[in-house]
Amino acid sequence: IFLPPNSWWSRKGSATMSIMQYNGSGIVAMCGKDCVAIASDMRYGIQQQTIACDMHKVFKMTDNIFIGLSGLITDMQTLKQKFDFRMKMYSLRENRPMRPKIFSNLVSTILYEKRFGPFFCEPVIAGLDEKEGPFISAMDLIGAPVFAKDFVVAGTAGEELYGVCEAFWKPDMGPDELFETISQSLLAAVDRDCLAGWGAIVHVITKKGVITKKLKSRQD
Repeated sequence: IFLPPNSWWSRKGSATMSIMQYNGSGIVAMCGKDCVAIASDMRYGIQQQTIACDMHKVFKMTDNIFIGLSGLITDMQTLKQKFDFRMKMYSLRENRPMRPKIFSNLVSTILYEKRFGPFFCEPVIAGLDEKEGPFISAMDLIGAPVFAKDFVVAGTAGEELYGVCEAFWKPDMGPDELFETISQSLLAAVDRDCLAGWGAIVHVITKKGVITKKLKSRQD
């Protein structure tokens, strides 16, 4: 039966979808002892349709700062270019690399500038500061930040991530244990969210360098 798109019957029972759920994602950052990790799923989808399984949502800003962007993928790409530009300008002007806390404030400012017509992205920032150690923060789409000493989450799998991270996280984990914890937390969470998953990637930042590993997950 053909129903006109604006008819009463075609609208009946349909729920309005948030633009933040259009592409789907699951991003989590965790603190350990002198190390920090950030992980995301690899799915690129449009609502329930999966297009690709190699979409990177976590980006390297410096050797010790990574940012994960959840939300609308077009805005994610726009913001990534803005962050790159502002970080390069900072390096040229200050002649030193940006610290994680300053980068978090920069991201918050860029989002708040557009608060009346916001970017539909919720960032997660993970960094390892030489003086202050592990740093993680997350924001909403207008840049209101939250800072944590354990973990932060974002994306359509955020509620599932909160549950498993509360159960698995513990203080003073080393790099190997932190990798195992964040990996199991992410995989368990995205299996319960139909808009996220299809593979994952984990970055563990230590004083010696960055360890990056890809994870296999369910493809259904």
